[in-house]
Amino acid sequence: MYLKNYAIIMAAMLIFSPLVHAGDKDKKIKAAPIFKNGEAQIVPAFNDPKKWIKHDLWVETEFDSDGDGLLDRMHVDVTRPYQTDTEGLKLPVIYASSPYYSGTSRQGTEHFWDVNHEIGAVPPRHAKAPEVTRRGKRPIISKSEIKKWLPRGYIIVHSSSPGTGLSQGSPTVGGRNETLAPKAVIKWLCGKAKGFKSPHGSEKVTAYWAKCSIGMTGTSYNGTLPLAAASTGVEGLKAIIPIAPNTSYYHYYRSNGLVRNPGGYSGEDVDVLYDFINSGDEKMRPRNNKIIRDGIILKNIDRITGDYNDFWESRNYQNQTRNIKAAVLMSHGFNDWNVMPNHSYSIYKAIKAQVPAQIFYHQAGHGGPPPMKMMNRWFTRYLHNVQNNIEEDARAWIVREQDKPDAPTAYADYPNPAAQPVRFYLNRGAPAQGTLSLKKTKAQGTETLTDNFSFTSSALAQAEFTDHRLIYLSPILTKDVHISGIARLKIRMASSKEAVNLSAYLISLPWKKGRKAKVTDNLITRGWADPQNHASKTIATPKNGQKLQKGKFYAFSFNLQPDDQIIKAGQQIALMIIASDKGFTLQPKPGTKLSVDLDQTEITIPIVGGKAEFIKAVTKKQ
Repeated sequence: MYLKNYAIIMAAMLIFSPLVHAGDKDKKIKAAPIFKNGEAQIVPAFNDPKKWIKHDLWVETEFDSDGDGLLDRMHVDVTRPYQTDTEGLKLPVIYASSPYYSGTSRQGTEHFWDVNHEIGAVPPRHAKAPEVTRRGKRPIISKSEIKKWLPRGYIIVHSSSPGTGLSQGSPTVGGRNETLAPKAVIKWLCGKAKGFKSPHGSEKVTAYWAKCSIGMTGTSYNGTLPLAAASTGVEGLKAIIPIAPNTSYYHYYRSNGLVRNPGGYSGEDVDVLYDFINSGDEKMRPRNNKIIRDGIILKNIDRITGDYNDFWESRNYQNQTRNIKAAVLMSHGFNDWNVMPNHSYSIYKAIKAQVPAQIFYHQAGHGGPPPMKMMNRWFTRYLHNVQNNIEEDARAWIVREQDKPDAPTAYADYPNPAAQPVRFYLNRGAPAQGTLSLKKTKAQGTETLTDNFSFTSSALAQAEFTDHRLIYLSPILTKDVHISGIARLKIRMASSKEAVNLSAYLISLPWKKGRKAKVTDNLITRGWADPQNHASKTIATPKNGQKLQKGKFYAFSFNLQPDDQIIKAGQQIALMIIASDKGFTLQPKPGTKLSVDLDQTEITIPIVGGKAEFIKAVTKKQ
């Protein structure tokens, strides 16, 4: 069993068992949640879908995002056991919110930004996206979470985000109304906001069946909204489980000043996502498009410089963690190149001394919830208030390579507390392979690559000779090396043009071959930066970037994405430096020269056991 702290073993409990007297033998035992080993169990009395009560309503918010002079109302659905009516039972709530429930736009690549242009050039506008055909039948907005949680003693609630489905208002893609909308639903569940039977009527609805004990969960955008709600500190939100959440729209669509799209979505940006989710009232769409999309989003996303500004700041939940009171279980994949792993790590790092927090990482891509047992214990502890000693569990859980997703390995924390930064220096070798060394060798000089976006990173990594990348390899490992944490590249470089993309990879070689081989088999981590922001105090949120002087060298540092990976004996750890990264960056005309000063460039890699352990791992066996 992967969860070892089962100090409390609880038999069926919280069942109301009145004493049976002679005059009340026919009195029925009331249904209630059951717990065992600190987990909520399926209750037979709750497990008949035919007897579930289903209804919908509209919750009034504190904002008017569609400008009609009325407070927006959010469309909400409820699914609950019938005993909440017949027996007066009150239960905790698991709540999910989304902009996707009522359909999305049928977009093609022509509706994305064209990435084939020079860095800093004004990009051509893309084709208008087709309108969303709204779908969905009342009273159910979504069926997610119902079968999993309702039989275990929870009421399930869903809501559509502002300006989507039957919710009023406008989409904003991370705007303040998307934070206040779930807050309003939670307040209504706690009896502190107004609910109505219709979107414009005055007949009120109360949540008499709900305890003011709410948990939220969801994946991707649906995982962002629980964090948004938690950042308000709203009373009653006790626990959240965000799965692969986007916690900063800047870090989703930019990287250290570089215009960079999420993997697989070349040319996507905030306005594209706005059109994708815009499933709300057809009559309100023209106004919302003009005011929100054209007047706010397109005027502020700045695809020319990639700089950070107030628009991005307002959509950065990583800077809005101060008020979080809910217990947070984060989940993410180390090979998620859509919403990258730093999104979860930044939140976890900010809150782990503030609230109960754990982090679950796996080796796969986008999505992937924690094991059901872990989620069950989390909600059982914080929503049902069952003391299952979850606070004594490990802080970090990582699915090791080749292990099953429901069998993570426990660690004291993430990054692994035993990891230490190990500094590697570069020795020349272009256009073939250079080396990584623990000792700095003087007078290595410079090496130069030629930018060409048409080559994929995997092709460049496998090439024996090429002018389009620089690559530096460690000695062959004679034993496994455990990397845990964030690698950081310190670089001094020059460009033959006023702007250039900069992409850095950590990979392992030799490359795995065969039909089942994947890029992620050899990818350790990667990162991107815009050298024009070399003077920024924080290159991760750069401002006022400046054009490069051709041929002039600039020094700066930036982080690669978090990782935790065991590199097997027989492999070599390699740093690969390229310019444009096909599938992620803009794609300027090939030919820009990017030169690296090897004497002033180094990569720091977090290795469990530190430098001493790495030396052991490259020492030849006698």
